[in-house]
Amino acid sequence: MELCDFSALRLAEMLRTREVSATEILRSVFRRIEEREEAVNAYITVARDHALAQADRIDRRLADGESLPPVAGIPLAVKDNLCTRGIRTTCGSRMLENYVPTYDATAVERALAAGAVMIGKANLDEFGMGSSTENSAFGPTRNPLDTAYVPGGSSGGSAAAVAAGEAVFALGTDTGGSIRLPAAFCGLVGIKPTYGRVSRHGVVAYASSLDQVGVLARSVEDGAFLLHTIAGHDVMDSTSAAREKDSMLHGLNNGVKGLKIGLPREYFVEGLDAALRRRIEEAVRRFEVEGAEVLDITLPHTTYATSVYYLIATAEAGSNLARYDGVKYGYRASGNFTDIVSLYNRTRSEAFGPEVKRRILLGTYILSTGYYDAYYLKAQQARALIRQDFDSAFRNVDCILTPVSPTGPFKFGEKTASPLQMYLVDVYTASVNLCGLPAVSLPCGTAAGLPAAFQLIGRRFDEKTLLRAAVAYERLGGGPGGAEHG
Repeated sequence: MELCDFSALRLAEMLRTREVSATEILRSVFRRIEEREEAVNAYITVARDHALAQADRIDRRLADGESLPPVAGIPLAVKDNLCTRGIRTTCGSRMLENYVPTYDATAVERALAAGAVMIGKANLDEFGMGSSTENSAFGPTRNPLDTAYVPGGSSGGSAAAVAAGEAVFALGTDTGGSIRLPAAFCGLVGIKPTYGRVSRHGVVAYASSLDQVGVLARSVEDGAFLLHTIAGHDVMDSTSAAREKDSMLHGLNNGVKGLKIGLPREYFVEGLDAALRRRIEEAVRRFEVEGAEVLDITLPHTTYATSVYYLIATAEAGSNLARYDGVKYGYRASGNFTDIVSLYNRTRSEAFGPEVKRRILLGTYILSTGYYDAYYLKAQQARALIRQDFDSAFRNVDCILTPVSPTGPFKFGEKTASPLQMYLVDVYTASVNLCGLPAVSLPCGTAAGLPAAFQLIGRRFDEKTLLRAAVAYERLGGGPGGAEHG
């Protein structure tokens, strides 16, 4: 087993006891990148010199006897829609192909300040718009477990890097399932925190009321330590929650005895793959054996979630992406233009990919005169009803267990011809973002030879209970490295 395949916490212990150095761990990751990156395409930019300098600084601090945080010296992949000072941030788009920020996103800044070693910028669906990482201008990312399949999206590069050993953990963003879906498809843990728990400062916006930074890791504890590192109030983000930073690490080992877990009947209906459903039902039984109480619940407005999500997300995307006009920064079409509108049209036509154009068009239509009340306003009203469903459910349960996706990983090109089929991949995840709730995706063996997973959804700002339940399940053998099922 190579160093790049160890968990973050195991590597942290090895660093603390001087069994290995940060540079040795990093070189193991770079060897794996040399072996697998051509086939996987997890990264848009690999910051080799930057990472080596970081690792060297960590080694010198350890040699001086400093006590460092658990994430110090651990190789980290960063999704390429989080700004990184001096390292280009493309969002997987030709529009920002040569954009080099002058500052770090707050989440990146906090991870680096704690000593995490940034390997590079991970591939993604352009501007985070996609569920398969097939939409990147820099080529698709492939699932390292089987390169005929997608890794999920839009944080597919982040997930693939960790699953392939090209990083030990990763930062991603989740707007409608973009951390949880890649985690599920690549056999990882993916944590989407409460909206406002982690600063969005320095995240290139897709849909501002839905975007949230989170983590992908090989174990719940690895993810919890990274999440704890980047969480907390930030005055640079007006949507950051102004609350005292409470530890998400306390009580992780308290088990699930006495916890009430809800199963929403609307999530276990026709369309859910049968083999995947069996794996999830086995996970439910494991919770029951360990003393959790499983209750049937209802979330009656679930049927509207996908429609509501794509109305709100595209409307916000159309507004946010209006800034890319060829004038201020980013790509600018070449040629002589007689008017500003021609410059806008040519620039945006050349630099945006098909999926981004589709969502901008949808968003522009939704917000146009005469349609705002019929679509956007109505979607926000339905959003409120979906949130009320969850609030009502959490009066009776501590967390909610659902599938992450109707199926396991799908093959490349299987859904690209039908945008609607691709959008339905988010049917179980989008509600979480609409309501600003925390959720964690957990592996539960395999179905038809491919990774199977479920998600746990928690109350707002109750990541501790969520992670406690996730750790308990993982230690039963259902998580990474646990028992596999055929």
